[in-house]
Amino acid sequence: MIALIMAGGIGTRFWPLSRRTNPKQFLNIISEDSMLQMTVKRLQPKIKVEDIYIVTASSQVELTGKHLPCLPQENIIIEPFGMNTAPCIALSAQYLARKYNKNEKMIVLPADHLIAYKDDFLTSLELGSDSADKDNLVTFGIKPDYPATGYGYIEAGEKIDEQSFLVKQFKEKPDIKTAEQFLSSGNFFWNSGMFMWKIETILDAYKEYLPKVAQILEKINVRWNEDGLLADISSEYKLMPRIPVDIGIMEQAEKRVVIPVDYGWSDVGSWKALYDISDKDNNNNVFRAEVQNIDSGSCYVSSSKPVALIGVKNLVVIETKDVLLISSKSKSEDVKKIVEKLKKDGKEELL
Repeated sequence: MIALIMAGGIGTRFWPLSRRTNPKQFLNIISEDSMLQMTVKRLQPKIKVEDIYIVTASSQVELTGKHLPCLPQENIIIEPFGMNTAPCIALSAQYLARKYNKNEKMIVLPADHLIAYKDDFLTSLELGSDSADKDNLVTFGIKPDYPATGYGYIEAGEKIDEQSFLVKQFKEKPDIKTAEQFLSSGNFFWNSGMFMWKIETILDAYKEYLPKVAQILEKINVRWNEDGLLADISSEYKLMPRIPVDIGIMEQAEKRVVIPVDYGWSDVGSWKALYDISDKDNNNNVFRAEVQNIDSGSCYVSSSKPVALIGVKNLVVIETKDVLLISSKSKSEDVKKIVEKLKKDGKEELL
């Protein structure tokens, strides 16, 4: 089995800690290891390091090498620039097809997710492998424990066996009423963004459902043949459609399987999400700083400077050397709007 870890994002919802020069997947916000290092270590009982690949933007190749010095250099697949998951996975599958038998299976994972129960995760890879052997496009659906509006959902259809179902449909992020209906129905799962398939199966799916991508891959392959795997493919790659693999492939494909899993998963997608999974004190605070606290509760604070809190609730306070972020916890996902405003205002030094 091959593992492909997608590590090219910027992580704008973790600004100001996550920056272009040090994105979220390279931060050690959960443990002493960065999130990318945690993802690789999680796989290693099952998959050898020489079969683990990282796909990332050219601007992050050096940082990836520093975080994973044990990884062979040729195991870093270079996107000229970030696009979306459909182009990213297509490029990677074509790269892997040059090195492996096309019947080899690949697990596709984001670099910045938390999985608490590692043994259960590794067991799910076995289930996914069995299903992928039958030419299925496999996705892993997280069993929901609350009506989340920040995730897409997968509706399970016909039962295949005790562990897997045919996919009936994918649903975009719902409003709260719809999310409550999904939760009560019992056959909707959060879309984790984790997939498994054979190299040949996914490349054939691109030919059928995203033929433009398949045509561009052929041109990239010619360039690789002529100039090697470090060739400049930016002129070809920029023509790729900027769409997620969920929309480009999974929503259209016929042989789709969902495996429901429950292994303490979180996409750690915001400061609130990080607060939710962190250990809290007697006042439900999470402090990554020296804090003097009077009558404050349910706050998340990260700072290199001493902080004093007096009578506040549900705040996120993030201090870096050049920025101070203060947000209500419930609005912490809107930090990406601040990032967009900084871009518009030309404040590149803060990005």
